[in-house]
Amino acid sequence: MAAKSSRSKQSADLRPQFLAGDLALDFLNTRMQVGADVVDLFQTSRDVMAWLERAGCPTSEISAGTPPPSLLGHARALRENIRSLVEKRKAGRRGDPALLNEFLKRAKSYPRLVWKKPRYLAVERIRTLDSTDALLSPIAEAAAALLATADFSLVKRCEGKACVLWFCDRTRSHRRRWCSTKLCGNREKVAAYRKRLRS
Repeated sequence: MAAKSSRSKQSADLRPQFLAGDLALDFLNTRMQVGADVVDLFQTSRDVMAWLERAGCPTSEISAGTPPPSLLGHARALRENIRSLVEKRKAGRRGDPALLNEFLKRAKSYPRLVWKKPRYLAVERIRTLDSTDALLSPIAEAAAALLATADFSLVKRCEGKACVLWFCDRTRSHRRRWCSTKLCGNREKVAAYRKRLRS
């Protein structure tokens, strides 16, 4: 019984990791390996809303109130569809983007030119956040851009033995192997060091 309570406490203490270098991959990484278990960081619609806020996605029109109860189910469905598409793209196979395209179709957004200073112009995307799908539309757009334009030789899964996290290798040498050198990288180096000591 003690093992179960410590596992649930460990799951409750987990925080989303923003280490993938890509919004869509960070979204995938809300389901992670902890010991022998795969833990879903999205347990409630509030968890999804908190993640969107931490990721810098616009939530202001809805965040003042209670998040829609459907947000959790929609977020999980979108995440697993993106995961399937990323895995198939990485394997060189064709996936079914129908669900992702539904999210993109229902996104209510438009670009706007912003001229803040004489030489500073930018295009920002204005979003109407009046539905669950609209809240998740930045993720859907990031996933579509990743799938269509990323160099998938640089989209990698962590080489940690028990890790399921993804990242986009933006290092100069393109030799990144771990989701994080502090997490899996350090764990693997310690294991290799112990193995050398034993032999």
